[in-house]
Amino acid sequence: MKSPLLSLPGAVPAEGVDEGVAGHYGDLFREQRALADGTGFVDLSHRGVVTVSGEDRLSWLHLLLTQHVSELPVGEATEALILSAHGHIEHALYLVDDGSTVWAHVEPGTQDALIAYLESMKFFYRVEVADRTADFAVVHLPAGSIAEAPDGVVVRETAYGRDLFLPRGDLESCAAKFGPPAGLLAHEALRVEHHQPRLGFETDHRTIPHELGWIGTAVHLQKGCYRGQETVARVQNLGKPPRRLVFLHLDGSEVHLPVPGTEVRVADEGPEGRKIGFVTTSARHHELGPVALALVKRNVPVSARLLAGETAAAQEVVVEP
Repeated sequence: MKSPLLSLPGAVPAEGVDEGVAGHYGDLFREQRALADGTGFVDLSHRGVVTVSGEDRLSWLHLLLTQHVSELPVGEATEALILSAHGHIEHALYLVDDGSTVWAHVEPGTQDALIAYLESMKFFYRVEVADRTADFAVVHLPAGSIAEAPDGVVVRETAYGRDLFLPRGDLESCAAKFGPPAGLLAHEALRVEHHQPRLGFETDHRTIPHELGWIGTAVHLQKGCYRGQETVARVQNLGKPPRRLVFLHLDGSEVHLPVPGTEVRVADEGPEGRKIGFVTTSARHHELGPVALALVKRNVPVSARLLAGETAAAQEVVVEP
């Protein structure tokens, strides 16, 4: 779904799964600094919006999600995953309940598969699942923003800012009141800085929550059964995940960033050494320079110097080995 905000001055479309919104508006670092300072907004209207209403919505979702939501307070933001039977991550949901409806935004294009799964699990529960992507657009206001959400708009507030579920028809008029726009590349650079994983970027078909640091933030360890819970409990109590997320400081003299999927090796073994991981997201940060997130084997020493392709990289621990 193409955003009308792509008509704003300087807008350059994002690519890949994020197409449909602006990647930037002509000045990537200025846009990053504005968000870091608590000004402006990010158009996330390409993300899927799913709602669950009905009096059983929280107790029902509690059975399906990795997060404890049976008593989720009205207005309190949380995030949750849906796992496969083997504990691999299939969906990531960013949730808030408004007192009658649970609102969630999800990765672009994943809402159909998510809704199909939820519909298959309704049974006798009094719930209604709906795809509201065509009606509502997600807009992000950074932490510290003094912009006011319009009356009646559902807001999901976290330490990193507020996500607004804005009526899609109001997107242009409200955006004019939120300050200067910042593109998705600026938003992504700050996500990398904060070590926040993203479904489809930091995940592949065999990713489990422990590898990305999602235990605690999206996975509650003291709740009842859900699909994939046995794997979560077994790894938590008896072992370690096979891989771990790391933050990489990249050599700033390189012109090009290593693209997602770039192989990571131990530098002392040279560019032909054994592969120990891969880059998941890379970005140019307004203060830190070129940075990336990567998944590497758990037993890679935290002091090891790495190569992301041909680019030298120093690792910073996100998930403990």
